[in-house]
Amino acid sequence: MSGSDDERRVDFFDDLDILPDTTSDESGPGWGEGVEDDSTAWLMSERPPHWD
Repeated sequence: MSGSDDERRVDFFDDLDILPDTTSDESGPGWGEGVEDDSTAWLMSERPPHWD
């Protein structure tokens, strides 16, 4: 029979991704929006007129 659990060797894998940082439904395409890498143009168009 084997030894106790305290003596058992356990290998950890640091490069194993169990869950992603963000899921696909948390992004624009998950909500049915187009894929945009840069939102600067949108932010500039939403700028209040009194800021000019």
